[in-house]
Amino acid sequence: MKQAFQSPSGILLALILAIAFIGPLLPLADPLAMDVAARFGGPSAAHPLGQDEYGRDLLSRLVHALRSAILISGGAAMISAVIGVSVGVVAGYVRGFSEALSMRVMDVILCFPPLLLAMLAATLYGAGPCTLVPVLALVFVPSFTRVAHASVMTVRGQDYVDATRLMGASATRIIFRTILPNIVGPLFVQFSFVVVMSVILESGLSFLGLGVLPPQPSLGMMIGTARSTFAQEPWLLLAPCLSLIVLVLVLNAFCDHLRQLFDPRRESGA
Repeated sequence: MKQAFQSPSGILLALILAIAFIGPLLPLADPLAMDVAARFGGPSAAHPLGQDEYGRDLLSRLVHALRSAILISGGAAMISAVIGVSVGVVAGYVRGFSEALSMRVMDVILCFPPLLLAMLAATLYGAGPCTLVPVLALVFVPSFTRVAHASVMTVRGQDYVDATRLMGASATRIIFRTILPNIVGPLFVQFSFVVVMSVILESGLSFLGLGVLPPQPSLGMMIGTARSTFAQEPWLLLAPCLSLIVLVLVLNAFCDHLRQLFDPRRESGA
């Protein structure tokens, strides 16, 4: 992974992460503090990017919105990775009834469009991060399960796995010490892809009012609320749009770099 962050996309991603997590520790204005008398205020020393329709500092809200998007998306990806990889590895190694059952359950989840499923859950259980994270995790569990299952099916018949089995190693040891280290590449790629999709879904739900609740900042919600004042102050809409575009593009570039980095044909010189 060290080599991945040495690429241009990795450096940009590290910079965005640093801004998102170190930014709130900097002496920025309170993202929730309102100054209605200074609404739509232009850039100044106290507010470098200006103020929104309630007089809140735009720069501080963008930094906190980036942090929120990364935390929600990363948390959802972590949960879905743990569940999906566990199910996929066990199904691919054990085979039989457990494989058929687990893969059919994943197929059922895949039948529901991710955005529709997330909207249904947010409508039934209420909006907010406590609903968003588990819903996004559930949406992407099948993708991790399928990648892990396919990877295990590829390596389970390799000589080094058979040798470990003949040496008397337990199934748990074979899975965690032999199989998992050899399929970690595709899983890293899938993880980065899920983070990208989670960022997009979280922004879409927040735009519809089903994601992060106001007054907490969110890129999608900032885009949604700035539509009505676009003619008067277009920068309030462009700033979160540009932030979201840059975040998604950098994550996509990093995902592509990981795919190339872990491509087996790269190691074989093909």
